[in-house]
Amino acid sequence: MEAQPVYVACLGASTPVGRCAWSSAAAVRAGVAGFGQHPYMIDTAGEPMRVARAPWLDIGVTGVDRFEALLHPAIDQALEPILARPHEALNIAIAFGLPAPRPGLPEDLQKQLVRRCARKYNGTFRAAASFPVGHASGLLALDAATTKLTSGELDACVLAGVDSYIDPETLEWLEACDQLHGAGPLNNAWGFIPGEGAGSVLLIREETIRRLQLEPLAQVLGVGKGFEPKRIKTETVCIGEGLTQTFRSALAKLPDGARVTDVYCDMNGEPYRADEYGFTCLRTKEAFEASSYFIAPADCWGDVAAASGPLHVGLAVIAGAKGYANGPYAFVWAGSEGGERGAALLTM
Repeated sequence: MEAQPVYVACLGASTPVGRCAWSSAAAVRAGVAGFGQHPYMIDTAGEPMRVARAPWLDIGVTGVDRFEALLHPAIDQALEPILARPHEALNIAIAFGLPAPRPGLPEDLQKQLVRRCARKYNGTFRAAASFPVGHASGLLALDAATTKLTSGELDACVLAGVDSYIDPETLEWLEACDQLHGAGPLNNAWGFIPGEGAGSVLLIREETIRRLQLEPLAQVLGVGKGFEPKRIKTETVCIGEGLTQTFRSALAKLPDGARVTDVYCDMNGEPYRADEYGFTCLRTKEAFEASSYFIAPADCWGDVAAASGPLHVGLAVIAGAKGYANGPYAFVWAGSEGGERGAALLTM
């Protein structure tokens, strides 16, 4: 069977700056920041910790319940075209981007979320897969989903990512690792603002798009993945080898003479991410109109870790749909602390 194109048909999100993908994208475009003081967490300097948390979600909602409260509304939104056609028998799966193991994560988070989604959506999904590796997890899930869709094994797949850094044990761990922005007596300017959120993308292969008579929002042209052995929290110096491999793989489907005009990434203020991207840009600059121009929405909704991939795809797609993208080709990339790297090339 000939490989079929994969399209983005619908989006969902719940973030500190919006309760759907479209309102979140509008806030990011306007530069609205969802930062504030944590209700009760104090840093080692005696100051309230700064976080970006969903204001509509009570701080008393914790553990798996908090992840579920972020995730399910995003999935609901992305599933709207499918749920509106209950008579259609579709082979649809869900692929989760989830946090890598760290202090403060709920026990059995992966199993619990899969179980709760199976119960809520009651047979909607024929299969589920999880990628618990943090920032790049959503793009690794995208790679797996597009493989199944282009081969015809699936009609559609929901790509869903969720994360939350708001747990007290997680925040204390970030501060101990010198990654918490503004914490400590030296006012750490090189850390990041911990965030939380969920994003989802409904991916559908071409034949199913026609069958359901849907208007696609964008097409996934290429997906790349790689691994960086010289990582943060090691004694090595990262020069972007893994990210370069990832970029080149995703960019292989860029048409001759075309250039990427819009870049969305998970840079969060930590120097190693900027250094890694700089080295990678030197090796791949011919594919970009201006690789120094990029959008890093962590400056609005904080670092959303495992939710980054689906949320950034949503930003790129909405920019194209609303007409404020700089061109027809957008690029999304993310990197996990464990070394995993992911990227995707989209066209509107």
